Amino acid sequence: MARSGESNEVVAHWQGGWRATVTAGPFSFEVDEPESVGGTFTGPMPTEYLLGSLASCYALALAWCARKRGVEMTDLSVSAIGEYDGPSFSGIRLRVSSSLPAERLRPLLEPASRVCYVSNTLARSPRIEVSTADADG
Repeated sequence: MARSGESNEVVAHWQGGWRATVTAGPFSFEVDEPESVGGTFTGPMPTEYLLGSLASCYALALAWCARKRGVEMTDLSVSAIGEYDGPSFSGIRLRVSSSLPAERLRPLLEPASRVCYVSNTLARSPRIEVSTADADG
């Protein structure tokens, strides 16, 4: 887990058209748009990665909260559903599924929300600054 004051960087390399390759440490992944909007559909859309980041971070946070409380969780899935409103989402819903009974799952939801980096980041609407590389150094 990251500590306050630390930073993290990923780099998107434009590949032409609507495609980019993102590098994150030793990993890379493709980003694209559907053919219906001019992409080549070689990877998920950026908004799908955003939803995937939220869903996966919340799933990991929920599993961590369960382990910390001695709750055995044998299966878990989290869906993130974004509602488009122009060039942004007007809202995002998370849907948690597990064979764990609802009365045992519900008490874990709020603690997981407190430790999920992605949901906390989105809820706080961080400032986004844009500059050119020559302005950084």
